[in-house]
Amino acid sequence: MAGPAVVALMSRDTWNEQFDARRRERLGRVAAPTAPEWIPRFEDPAGRDALAEAEVLITSWGASRLTDERLALMPRLRAVLHCAGSVRPLVTDEFWARGIVLSSAADANADPVAEYTYAAVVMAGKKAPFLAGEGRVRRSDWNETLRWGPLSTVGLTVGIVGFSRIGRRVVNRLVDRLEGVRCLVTDPYADPAAVATAGAELVGLDEMLGAVDILSIHAPELPETRHMIGAAQLAALGDHTTVINTARGSLIDTAALEAECRSGRLNAILDVTDPEPLHSDSVMYDLPNVMITPHVAGSLGTERLRMSDLALDELDRFIAGEALEHQIREEDMAHVA
Repeated sequence: MAGPAVVALMSRDTWNEQFDARRRERLGRVAAPTAPEWIPRFEDPAGRDALAEAEVLITSWGASRLTDERLALMPRLRAVLHCAGSVRPLVTDEFWARGIVLSSAADANADPVAEYTYAAVVMAGKKAPFLAGEGRVRRSDWNETLRWGPLSTVGLTVGIVGFSRIGRRVVNRLVDRLEGVRCLVTDPYADPAAVATAGAELVGLDEMLGAVDILSIHAPELPETRHMIGAAQLAALGDHTTVINTARGSLIDTAALEAECRSGRLNAILDVTDPEPLHSDSVMYDLPNVMITPHVAGSLGTERLRMSDLALDELDRFIAGEALEHQIREEDMAHVA
């Protein structure tokens, strides 16, 4: 018996990267064929007939917002499976009003971000990126390491802002792999029992700031979280603390962080910035105690295939009439990234 009509909506490059021959073959085994099976945008005339038949839409990064006008092109649509991270750019009030089921592959995207963050914590413990940055200038004198503070990964206290799908993965890796680590978590939505089970302590932000060697940001980007780490919070951090941000640049007041890093009091490892990228004349590029990467912590290259696999697993559940494991509901939007 033929499965539901499934259409993939994403750029050509994304389609080729996330759906190789094996995954296209898997999709073809369970889905009713449409022509074409993939379209780059809603406005593509060649995709109108396929959209009219679509019961399931598979989306990824760059997919167009699901406005009422676009939803009208898909009168049979019952589910959207997003094989990328945040669904915020995708959904609308009209989408929720139609009762369409939504799933996100953000859990699969959380793993590489957590791995990057764990690596950043280890490197920050040794101050390795900052010593390397200084070494570009002090090429004949590498003996002034003490001014960077302790160089150790043993007994670190790491603050996790946001016990999100990424934040809890970071805690798990730290507790499992670093000797004597103490993980402090702050999150108004976190379940205290879940935090304790993970091996961390749930505390308030103010209590956390003065106690940590490393502060790692994992909160969602919401109006109320903008600049949640501002001048006052940064001032409360101890000397030599490293701030790690793999979430969103707007969660930190860039000017305040720049001032603290320029003084040499704090260090930073930033995979995201505000703005992104930073202005080309930003002093942050030139500071030895700042490491900036161009938003590479999330899924890239073959890592993105895990997100496609998750979406295809969700498709199997949908066809079988089972509950989706990674469903996003309208009420979840108040606190998810």
